[in-house]
This record gives sequence, C-alpha cells and structure tokens, in this order.
Amino acid sequence: MTDEQPPPGGEREKPGPPESTDRDRNRDKDRAPDRDRDPDAGDAPGADDEAAERERERERAAGRFREHTRDPLADEQGDDGPTDLAAASRARRSTRTIFDTGRDLINFDQSTISSAHIGDVHLRLEGLRPGRAVRSGPVPEEELRRLRRAHVEPDGYQALRAALGARRLLVLGAAPGTGRTSTALALLDELTAAGAPGDSGAARVSRVGPDVRLLTESLPAQAGNGDGNSDGDGARDGARGEARGGGHLLELPLAAPGELPPEEMDLDALAAALDRAGAYAVVVVPLGAATDALVTGRYGMRCPPVPTDALLAARLDELLLDREPRGAPDDDGPGDLAARAAELAARPAVKEAVGLKDLRPAEAEVVASLLAGHLLGELSYQELLTGCRSIAAAQAREWFAGVDRILAAPAAADGDRAGRPAAASLFHPVAFRIALAVLGGASHSAVASAAHLLTWELSVQSDPDTTPARPLFCDDPETDLALSRAEAKPGRVEVAGSEVDARLIWYRGSALPAAVLSEIWDRHFPVRAPVVRWLRLLADDPRPQVWMRAAVAAGELCVRDFEYGWAELIRPLAEASSPRRRVFAATILDQAAGHASHRRAVRRTVDDWSRYGTKALRWTAAMALGYGNAAASAGDTLDALARIGTRDDGDQLAVASFNAVRLLAGPAAQAVLRRLDAWTHHKRPEYQDLGLVTTVRLAVTRVDEVLDDEDGSPVGDRGDWPLPLALAAVRPGLVRPMADLLWTALNTARSKEVALDALESLLRTAVRRDGAEWTRSGLAALLPAMFDEEHDLRQLDWLLRRMMRDQDDPLPDAQARDLWWLADAPPDRRGEEERDG
Repeated sequence: MTDEQPPPGGEREKPGPPESTDRDRNRDKDRAPDRDRDPDAGDAPGADDEAAERERERERAAGRFREHTRDPLADEQGDDGPTDLAAASRARRSTRTIFDTGRDLINFDQSTISSAHIGDVHLRLEGLRPGRAVRSGPVPEEELRRLRRAHVEPDGYQALRAALGARRLLVLGAAPGTGRTSTALALLDELTAAGAPGDSGAARVSRVGPDVRLLTESLPAQAGNGDGNSDGDGARDGARGEARGGGHLLELPLAAPGELPPEEMDLDALAAALDRAGAYAVVVVPLGAATDALVTGRYGMRCPPVPTDALLAARLDELLLDREPRGAPDDDGPGDLAARAAELAARPAVKEAVGLKDLRPAEAEVVASLLAGHLLGELSYQELLTGCRSIAAAQAREWFAGVDRILAAPAAADGDRAGRPAAASLFHPVAFRIALAVLGGASHSAVASAAHLLTWELSVQSDPDTTPARPLFCDDPETDLALSRAEAKPGRVEVAGSEVDARLIWYRGSALPAAVLSEIWDRHFPVRAPVVRWLRLLADDPRPQVWMRAAVAAGELCVRDFEYGWAELIRPLAEASSPRRRVFAATILDQAAGHASHRRAVRRTVDDWSRYGTKALRWTAAMALGYGNAAASAGDTLDALARIGTRDDGDQLAVASFNAVRLLAGPAAQAVLRRLDAWTHHKRPEYQDLGLVTTVRLAVTRVDEVLDDEDGSPVGDRGDWPLPLALAAVRPGLVRPMADLLWTALNTARSKEVALDALESLLRTAVRRDGAEWTRSGLAALLPAMFDEEHDLRQLDWLLRRMMRDQDDPLPDAQARDLWWLADAPPDRRGEEERDG
C-alpha cells in the first residue's frame, strides 16, 4: 500500500451495496495490498495465480491487523500472568486519594512549627517526641492534683480499677503515647487516696525502677513496717525507699539488648508482697511479641485509648479557663471561647490539617494549645494549620528516630553478638509502617507480606554479614495495628477478575501515609537504597492492589527528589523487559506530573522518549500519555501517540491505540474522535491502520479498564459496560462520530473481520445472563446511527443470523429481534441528537 491509497471504507455519507468498498479500492488496484479481485482479469494469463496471491495478501493483511489489536500488556508476561488493567485503575483511584491535594508529601515542606508562646504557656512541639525515661522517685501531690483535674477516663476504666483493687497488681499494655502512664497514675491515686500514710514525708504514689524482683524484696512484711532508708536516687534506692505501702508505678521499656520481661512467678511473688504490705502496683509495658504473655496473662489488661473529643474538650477547658481574647467584647467569657473552640476544631480545614482520627493525650494538648492560641489572638490561622500538620510529622519522627541504634553499637571485644537483637525483629515494626504507608487500603495479608519483604531488605542493608532470620509464629496482627495507629475493616478485593471478601487495612488518619514517606525519604538517606529495591520487587507483584499502589507512592517519593528517583526508579523501570514494570514507571511519571513543580520536566521527558527513545522507552511514554497529564494538550498527546504508533511498521500500534482509547474516558473525547476520523482518512496507510485499530479497540474496551478519574465522570457508574455504549448512553453528541468510525472499520477489508467480532461482543451485552437489562440504552443510541441505510441493515441481519446459529452460544430469537428493531427504529423514536457542550 502506498501513500496514495484512498481512505478505507469509502464515503460514510453515500454508502453503496456491501461490495462497494472493495470495488472503489479496485480503482487503485495496482497500489492497494488488500484490494479485491479484478472482475475483468479472469481471461488474462495467470489470472488464477494472481487472484490466489491477492487472497493470500488479504489474509495476511487481516492477520496483521488482528495482531495489532492484541492486548498491549500480553507480551513477555512470563510466569506472572496477564496484567489486569481494570483492577489496576481501580487501585490507582483509591490510592491517589491518600496523596490528594492538601495531603501530599510536598505539603510537609512547610509543616513544621517548633514552638509558640500562648499567654503564659510555652508550647513546644518537640514535646511530642520521646524523651528520657522518668527517674524513680515520689510523684508530687501537685502532679496528682493536676492529673485528677485534667485526666479523662478511657472506656473500660472501671474494669481496670476493679482488677487492680482485686489483685493489687495490674500489668497495663498499650502503645507508647496513648495515655497509659496517666491512666496508671490515676488508678494508683484513686486507690491510695483513702489509705494514705499519716506522716507527711511519705509518698503516696511513687515511680520505681523496672526491676520487679527488687520491688518485691523492698516491700515490708506488713503495712507500715518499712525502714524508709533511701536517698531516692536511682532505680534500686527509689524502689527500696518508697516501698512502704501506697502505689507503685513501674515502666518496662524492654528496649535494651537482652532485656527480658518478668516471668509469671515473679509477678505472683510481687502480688503477694503487695497484699501483705497493703500496697498497689501497676506495671506499664509496651505491646509486642515480647510482652504478649504478660498482657494476656493473669494480671494483664490492655489500656484502651481515651476518646478524642472528650480529651480535646478537657484540654480546652483547662487552657481557656479565666482567659480573654485580645480585643474581644466583654461578654466573651470562657463559655463563649469553649464553644468557638469546638466550632474551630470541627472545621474541615483544621481536621484535614490534623489528619488523625484519634488524638493521643500529648497530641490533644498540642491541638488544644493551638486552638486556644488562635482564639486568644496569639496565633494566625495559617500558623494554626501549620502547627496541626506538624503533629503527624512528629509521630513519624518518633517512629523512626534511632531504630537501629542498638545494632550500630560496637560488638563485644570477643565478637560475641548474642546480646544483640535480631535485625529482622528490630526492623519489622518500622517495615510494617512503611508498607502501610505505601499500600494503605490493600488487604492485611498484602501489607504484611510486603512488610516482611522490606524487613529483609532493611536487615541486609544494616547487617550484611548476618543472614536475616525471623521467627515464624511471633506476629500479632492486633499488636501491629495498635503500634502503627492502624485499623482493619472488612472489605472486598479483586482476585482473577472477581471480588472476594478480605480484611483491608489503613492508617487511622489521612496524614500518616505522607508523613511516614516524607520522614524516611528526607531524614534517613541510607534507608532509600533498601526501599528502592523493595519498590522494584513490588513492581513485579501480579496483584494490582500491590503494584499500582506502590507505583503511586513511588511517584510521590520521586517528587521529593526527582534526580534520585529518575536514576534509581524511573529510568531503570522504563527500560525493563517486563510490561508491568514499564507501566509502573509510567504511573510514577504521571504522579509526578500532578505536581506543577515537576510537570514541565515530565512532559519534556515523555516527548523526548516518543521521538528518540528506544522501543521500551517509547512504549513507556505511550502508557504515560494515556493518563492525560504527560503533554500540554490533548492534541499534543495524540501527536505523540501517532509518532509512536506509526513508527517501525506499526510495531507499537497496540500500545498507542490502547492509550488513545484511554483518553476517550476523559474530557477530551470529542478531540480524540476527530483525530481518529482524520487518521482513518489519512493518505498514509500507517495512519489509517492506527485509526482503524483504535476504533476496534474502542469497541472491545470496558469502562473500568481506562477510567482514571476519581469522581465526576459520567460513565463512572458503568464500569463493566463497553466504553462506546457507555459514552453513547450519557453523551449523545459522541454517537455520530463513533458510529462513523465503527462503520468505516466494518466496511474496510483488512479490519472487517475483527470489527465484526467486536460488534458481536457489543450486541451480546444488551442484557445479562439472568435477563436483567445491561447496555440496551447505549445500543439504542448507537445502532441506529451505524445502520441507517438498507445495505447496512443487511449486514446487521447477516451478523444476527450468524449469532443465532452459533453452536456454543446461540443468540435467542427474541433478543435478536429486539436488537434488529433497536437498529431499525424510525427517526421519531431515535430522538433528536444533542451536542456536547
């Protein structure tokens, strides 16, 4: 076929009999490779051979065309199986909401406020970070009075009080920062208030060292018989000096190398000693595998968190008591300030800035101080929002600060490493938090398996001389959730095209995913290498809920440092042999293009790849263009796709046509259809093929395979509809151009066979297997525009009869007649066509 070949299909406005298309092409029979046999050539010498050769050439052209309409992701799948683009699109839509406007990583650049003066209160956000452990000694009565005034009882507080009163010993398990220490002090204060020692020098409640046996030995045989010899300095002296009845608070960090929790018999001995002395003790322990036996044992209970609303209200009442705003009217008393503070805290912008479903006591105090500072005129509204955003960043900083400090300590002189904890056990909690930031919304099993992969990578990076080992039966999902501020809910995931029940997991707060990723990427540079290796592993995961979520998160990380992301992620994956890895790279580019700061660089990269890139880079560029953000306009996007699809004898027609169809689900549908019409009527055959292949692919593409908009798409509720029927049902102005394109494909020799198969698949979607209506409204709009002439209806009649005779899946007679009347509806039943705005 040469450049002078006429457009396929002839003129849409003047259709002739079924054979007219091929007869028109016979005028250029010397130039058209898919022309029909010349009726006058039968008497010429060798006519039969020429006819046979023409028939073979026609079959080869049709075969090549069918090959171009294949799945662009079907090549080089290996053992992982095909890539489910529909499931990947849905995963991308749900994941992008995590990093939406106001909650992406870029916002953490200006989300720190170190301190502020609010009246006579000096607010320091560094107070959210963990500090040194409190030394042993008596708890001052002033601190206990303030605790009684400000403490908010958590749900289940009375059950904790009853357990401590009955056994005199309570092992209280909770995540750090959840108010477990305040609850323990409140319990001890309440139970010891009635029986306080008579002499004023004795402490009613004391903090003691973490040695349970030492406390047991220091308790007197009978209440009030202690010797009292103590200077109060150090864990041992603190335990001995204050163990004469009263209440005792022990905090077991269990973080030092080789530190083990107390055994059950040690707790029994302590409980007996407390009973003899008439005293009480609360042992506060973190959640985790090391303390699970304690928390679930005879003396153990979990400490529930305090409700956020009650906690925040109590802190606000305390701060606003007897305060007046600057320049406020005289009648603005504390009650008015409290009401205004509650209204301010409930504003969407403030709640979005905080980004946490539950506030811990220290965080509630910070939020209350910020709200009070703004109401009192000492903080601007922007400073209020900035301070609120800092809370999630402070939590992420606490989680990752100095995690491997123990491993970094020098080994013993003899090289004995027995006292050092296993790297895998040390890194699993932080790996779980990173995996949850990347895969939030996926199933718990997917997050857990990804966390174990990352644990391996972190362990190898930190301790390369030791093969990482992890116990097989020590994971505690509930502990993982509690320590990572996560929640699990029943939901559905896709498996092999079907939805199944699953346990889905998220952070309890929209701010935490971005805060975690920002923290590890910006403040812990050595972590980047294992995280990059881990993301490449996730790119090979066959589950769309895993690899697509990882791609979106990787795009956000690359925005933080595009040079590093380009060298370590984008370029290597864009040139990979695996199509899924190239889609991963294209998704990273699109996510980066969503930020104005990187849009120009991404568009320049994709344009260069479409012009001068290798085959793999052109393929990746086409997938990036299909998202609609990698070029300045729809016209530029289609120009780039045409460059890719028409090069090298249409070697990448499949991927170029697929991404042109993806654009039809967006706002540029009219422009895309106009360009398809121009391609099919182009004088060059490679452009004709691009237009025809794209048209046929449009007919066989479902909405959910190409829809990427989160909200507002008119076809969003028709995910399982063929795209042309969904568009015909909701956008009448697109019906005529789509009908013209499909008519052209049906009346062009090299595309006719594939187009007929595509049309048959459209017709079979009119009703579902159970008889429920499916796409009938879309067919009612599209079929009359396609088959508005007598010879077109004859072609439809032939196809319907073939479907009725199908031995495997015969079309019922009633459905065939209904489809016929849909196509042959009189003009007054078709309705008047509308134009898109």
